[in-house]
This record gives sequence, structure tokens and C-alpha cells, in this order.
Amino acid sequence: MSQDSAAGPKRGLKRPIEVVRAELLKDSDTKRIAKAVGMEIEAYVELVLQYAQDKDKEPELDVASDEDLRAAGFTAPSAEDVAKVLISAANGTIGVNQEFEKSEFKAGTTPKGPSLTGETPTSGDPSKKSGH
Repeated sequence: MSQDSAAGPKRGLKRPIEVVRAELLKDSDTKRIAKAVGMEIEAYVELVLQYAQDKDKEPELDVASDEDLRAAGFTAPSAEDVAKVLISAANGTIGVNQEFEKSEFKAGTTPKGPSLTGETPTSGDPSKKSGH
């Protein structure tokens, strides 16, 4: 018996959709993303749920001319702006928050939480262990 696309979502959610929907509606990251893409939170969550319910669903890509974008109230990016996005994607820096980068904070490679061995975050160096 073959599966056809009208048979319903394939490889969907493992938890009830109502639970996932409620979690997404409360999630601050979901709210931030919905705002960033110019969607109402409810519409964005429903779109996310469509993809979550059908792992085989492919995203749609609409291509529009600069004139069509301007007519719809959007400013078309320049070729230079597009090039910058593509270069940052290739470099792995796309979406990096510049304010965070300016903070010079560097994430450590040590485990989170207190040491169970009594060692300080510079573990392995006996001269830098906490003395007890």
C-alpha cells in the first residue's frame, strides 16, 4: 500500500500539537523571530507547526522583482547588501549580534557548575588547583 500526500502529515510531532502550540506561543524566542519576519505570533506558530508536523515539507521560495517589492512597500536590497549576507553566511557569521561581539565576551570550554573534583576552571594544571 503506497502512501500519498493526501494521507496526512508524515513523521510528525511526538507530542500533542496543542502542547507544542502553547509552548511556542509563550516562548520569547518565537515571539522575537515572528516580529523579525513581520508576522503575527499566532500566524508564525501555525507556520512552524505545519513544518513540524510534516518533516518532508519543503519551504517555499518566492522570487519577486525589485519593482514588485517596491510596489508592495519593501525596499529591495542592493547587490552589495546581498553580497555581504552571502559572505557572512559562507563565513558562518550570519546572525551574529554585533553588540555581543563588541562585548569581547568569550565562551569558556569548561563545564558549567561547580567542580566535583575541587579543581578550578584551569583544570589539569596541578599548580592551579584549589588548595584544601
